[in-house]
Amino acid sequence: MTQQASNADLDKPEKIMWQGRFITTKRKGRWEFVARARGIRAAVIMAIVENDVLLVEQYRVPLGRNCIELPAGLIGDEDASEDPLIAAGRELEEETGYRAAKLIDLGEYFSSPGMVSESYTLVKAEGLEQVGPGGGVEGENITVHRVPLDQLDTFIAQQRALGKAVDGKLLIFLGAHAISSALKSD
Repeated sequence: MTQQASNADLDKPEKIMWQGRFITTKRKGRWEFVARARGIRAAVIMAIVENDVLLVEQYRVPLGRNCIELPAGLIGDEDASEDPLIAAGRELEEETGYRAAKLIDLGEYFSSPGMVSESYTLVKAEGLEQVGPGGGVEGENITVHRVPLDQLDTFIAQQRALGKAVDGKLLIFLGAHAISSALKSD
């Protein structure tokens, strides 16, 4: 595909097809996509305690089942000017019960750019201390998993066997192992 063909919809007007409190469906030229409403973004947290990664599990309505994920949450759902690191610290503590001494912004990434314009800030949490049980705020039913990094692939396989979904962001940790395993099978 040429550069010109891939940008055919670049100058087309963007139309809101439907808007809810948290998401908006839009059309721009031939493309239909979903966006976060009101400039809301997300923070995704890589939290490692000793040699264990903190994961959360919660029911996800669009999937119809529980999903294993990195801790994450919305930025700006209450205050549009909210700092991503402050949101990440709050969400980490609410979801996992751990507080970070230091939070590092690792950049902006996009979830599924062919269908969703949503971005997230990837945050590394350092100096973790458990200060509570986690589990989320009222109305959330989050299970915290502390998984040894060297057993993560086994844990994920076990969770899949139980019918749980796995968030693609876990490839951050599984990626090198998955690539290495794929190369060995050739």
